[in-house]
Amino acid sequence: MRRRDFLGSAALGTAGIVWGDRLTALASGASPFRINEPFDGAVLNRRHGKAVDGGLAILVSGVAPADARVMVCGRDAERQGETFSAEVVLREYETTITATCAGGSGRLEDRVRVVWDRHSFPRYRFSIDDNSFFLRDIHQKQYRSLFDSFYLAMLRKLHRDYGVKFSVNIYYTTADGFDLTQLSDRYKGEWRDCADWLKLAFHAHADKPDRPYEDVSPEKLIADFDQVAEQIHRFAGAQSYAPPTVIHWGMTRQESLKPLFERGVRALSGYFVKWSGRYDVNYRLDDTVSEYLSRHDCWKHFDSGIVFSRVDIVCNGTPLDQIAPTLEPLAKDPNQAEIMDLFTHEQYFWPFYANYIADHPQRLDAAIRWVTEHGYRPVFLHEGFLGAPTPSIETPTRPG
Repeated sequence: MRRRDFLGSAALGTAGIVWGDRLTALASGASPFRINEPFDGAVLNRRHGKAVDGGLAILVSGVAPADARVMVCGRDAERQGETFSAEVVLREYETTITATCAGGSGRLEDRVRVVWDRHSFPRYRFSIDDNSFFLRDIHQKQYRSLFDSFYLAMLRKLHRDYGVKFSVNIYYTTADGFDLTQLSDRYKGEWRDCADWLKLAFHAHADKPDRPYEDVSPEKLIADFDQVAEQIHRFAGAQSYAPPTVIHWGMTRQESLKPLFERGVRALSGYFVKWSGRYDVNYRLDDTVSEYLSRHDCWKHFDSGIVFSRVDIVCNGTPLDQIAPTLEPLAKDPNQAEIMDLFTHEQYFWPFYANYIADHPQRLDAAIRWVTEHGYRPVFLHEGFLGAPTPSIETPTRPG
């Protein structure tokens, strides 16, 4: 399958249980006792519970043998047949919720760990992938100003109209031999002046091969990462640099996640879409997590510290008249309404590109206008907690 076709299709449409074992049991339905909600790694906000003094009251539910006594965080749960439920108040950034079951099978225990997005508000981010052509254009044309580039002029107009912030994810080189070392640093002042709304980040060494980091070592990924980061600092300055929130094709080995976190990566976006019988553009997360992310804003990978975000719309794969219809149902779903992850690709702006989209700028305008009119505020996902103020992160506790 050609990449552009894939992109378009993806747009449209017991005690001591460890995390991996728990997910296996959950997926197979083999465990006679488990917490179903919230999901292990869930990021919860005001839409998922009721605000109480100093906390968020949420409902914890699951299944257990009908004749068993279930306790959740030390308190008796309500029972109805094989289901149980209990209210729990989250008071910390991270909370471990423990449920115990005593019955004919002996004592069983299940745990989930969740994040409370305490300072959450409706917000959106806009990320543009596959950037290289505009940098090559600046080098070739030697513009007096960065904004003599039609591409950057377009982004600046959208910023002035709506206050949007852009994460621009770049390659090190293009197929014709241009690379970032050739780009002049004489525009540093302009980069600095727009750094509050325009950030540059690593995406990949180059556009090809496809899926460049799906099976390579973490060392190769980090070497390419550092190469691009070094050049961004050189030609644009530290204030314009941001850690990436999308790795090319959204696929990496799990061993790469911790090194990415150590380089400042706090959020990674993907599609988490099922294609030809398997989930893809999902950073090789397992099917249970990918299915969860396919219908939720985000999920935290505690082993690495990275939060994964689901892309809500790919503008180059969504016709102009389908922008609003794509976003509207998301805003009505409490699991998908709080953070809008907007996304597109650079190449479709350029008339020389084989799959040029003439109304691509209008699609961006429509998406940004829609989220603005519906009360969403622009953020960078790498700042704070997914763009919201950072809570004081303490040692995870049991709920109060």
